[in-house]
Amino acid sequence: MNISIVTIAKKERSLYDPLYQEQMKMISRFAKVDDVELFPKEIVKAHTISPEASQAAYSKLLSPMLGKNYSIALHPEGKKMDSFAFSKLISDKISLQFFIGGAYGFEKSFVDQCDAAISLSEMTMSHKIAKAVLLEQIYRAYSLLANHPYHK
Repeated sequence: MNISIVTIAKKERSLYDPLYQEQMKMISRFAKVDDVELFPKEIVKAHTISPEASQAAYSKLLSPMLGKNYSIALHPEGKKMDSFAFSKLISDKISLQFFIGGAYGFEKSFVDQCDAAISLSEMTMSHKIAKAVLLEQIYRAYSLLANHPYHK
């Protein structure tokens, strides 16, 4: 099982890095996780123009990645689900990729091209927090699927 978490974000050290590493280590008994952060010059420039230009730049950057693996966008209007439903969503997938948007979120057209869109919460959160929550839920999902007691 391979999982990619693709985030529109600047590569920088963060106080969350040890948490991410610990969570990825826990997940490693079930799957390999690649943490990909992208923030090319085109995104920087688009952020100076408008939210719509930013969303279009995110789509242009990420759309070529679609269709290769089961793709899940994290989106405020995505499906809300509990941990059991999330575990069922990812249960039979060989390769997953999750997309965490930048400051302006995703265009509807990009979300529609993904295989699924989920919402982690009704609340808005930074991409750093979203990644931590996503990693925890991935581990919880695999624990549920393996009947591991972590979820209790």
